[in-house]
Amino acid sequence: MYPLIRNRRLRTNEAIRRLVRETIISPDDFLVPLFVVEGKGIKEEIPSMPNYFRLSLDNLEKEVKELWNLGLCSVLLFVKVPDNLKDNAGSEAVNDNGLMQLAIKTVKSACPDMLVMTDVALDPYSAYGHDGIVAIGQILNDETVEVLAEMSVSHAKAGADFVAPSDMMDGRILSIREALDDEGYINTGIMSYSAKYASAFYGPFRDALDSAPVDIQNVPKDKKTYQMDYANRFEAIKETQQDIDEGADIVMVKPGLCYLDIVREIKNEVEVPVAVYQVSGEYAMVKAAAEKGWLDHDAVMMEQLTAIKRAGANIVASYFAKDVVKLLNS
Repeated sequence: MYPLIRNRRLRTNEAIRRLVRETIISPDDFLVPLFVVEGKGIKEEIPSMPNYFRLSLDNLEKEVKELWNLGLCSVLLFVKVPDNLKDNAGSEAVNDNGLMQLAIKTVKSACPDMLVMTDVALDPYSAYGHDGIVAIGQILNDETVEVLAEMSVSHAKAGADFVAPSDMMDGRILSIREALDDEGYINTGIMSYSAKYASAFYGPFRDALDSAPVDIQNVPKDKKTYQMDYANRFEAIKETQQDIDEGADIVMVKPGLCYLDIVREIKNEVEVPVAVYQVSGEYAMVKAAAEKGWLDHDAVMMEQLTAIKRAGANIVASYFAKDVVKLLNS
């Protein structure tokens, strides 16, 4: 008790604070999202995500080499699909020579030891901007799952180490696991977006991939029939445990900062690694406020990421990954 115990002794200077620090950020924590587009020589800045880019395959190769040299060894790939290749069946998603499959091969050729995870969902390929097949004003579950399983096999065939289903269809993890195993890809892992909420923080991401739901008659205008209600807490644990039972190797909570209570709840309940996606809206807010001079960019960035890891995240998918590593190296 005070005065024998003075907690401030462990805060006296930076050396002691570093010595007793409980949560440490390192390059090994990060999964780096990358946006890929068709073409050559393309490095397009995303207006709502300052200093983040859409990359053609040649620039993707350069980017992954830079990431590897910085000590970042895992990437999560997304593709921006041209409108003429979009339909309501996900046809391009299962094209073994499609942009995603070529992106996987490009990363593996440039950096064979880079861990490659791939987005598995139909929204980049959908004429309606949905994560599933649309019929009679509904998002079809079982028909979508069949395509997702085929899509996952195609990614594994191209060289993906993990597939990352982000669609929130029921039963898709089991179907994907069985499809991968049936084709001999028993070592291809699954990182499931297990607790993915219907969030307003995804806006810049949808700008990046042109994947927002379209506003036309008889098509749902949002993703609330499959993504989770952000008012719900216990549902996240149920969804996550079901994914683990179906074969998920890693589970994810998305978004990050507003859902740290969910991260901790899940971390306390499961025995697999927990990932958190610090999403585009979270990134954009920090960038915008920093540009206005309203906050210290690096200080807020590190505080938010430390909070995510402190809450229980083993893996953080973040657009800040390069910024963080460069700051740590400096």
